[in-house]
Amino acid sequence: MDQELLFRVIIVGDTGVGKSCLLLRFSENMFKETHTVTIGVEFGTKSIEIKGQPIKIQIWDTAGQESFRSVTRSFYRRADGVLLVYDTTARHTFESCEYWLNEIRQNSSQDADIFLVANQVDLVENGEQPREVSAEDGKEFAEKHELSGFLETSAKSGQNVQEVFTKFCTILYEKWLEKQDDDPKPVQHTIGLKPTTVKKKKKCCGNK
Repeated sequence: MDQELLFRVIIVGDTGVGKSCLLLRFSENMFKETHTVTIGVEFGTKSIEIKGQPIKIQIWDTAGQESFRSVTRSFYRRADGVLLVYDTTARHTFESCEYWLNEIRQNSSQDADIFLVANQVDLVENGEQPREVSAEDGKEFAEKHELSGFLETSAKSGQNVQEVFTKFCTILYEKWLEKQDDDPKPVQHTIGLKPTTVKKKKKCCGNK
């Protein structure tokens, strides 16, 4: 059986957009109505399979507050990919994506992929809060900045959460395969930093 590849993914975005709840929903299929504000960085892992290849995703959920951004920056270069998250019911969090994108590109590896996530669509669909950012806005932003993809999610209902991580991990895996073809010593090649191999483990079961 193929060894498990390890990919490191960092989640960034303003405070309150649902980064921690996306992580929790994906890694443990759980949702907490109340969640303490992330201090520094929280971690989660999950093993999935992409095209027959076992892959372990190590997810780093970062604090959105200004006071912790120096901590966040230290993780960028170690990440293979970045999930940039905003809240569909809060326009200012979408506008902050320009800032976050600049942060990512200044501090991460040139090879790091970026995937845009619009969270908390359940609040719109349930009529609890008005939509302030359209799906088209998100798509246009992703296309304009040549991001790897875009999806709307709900950490509360689970809508598209698994799909985001699966799709993004597929992108990372396909890039890794391409680099193996280009490198005469594929075991030593990297995406971003280094998708190391680890022993096969059993699968386990992220709104601030």
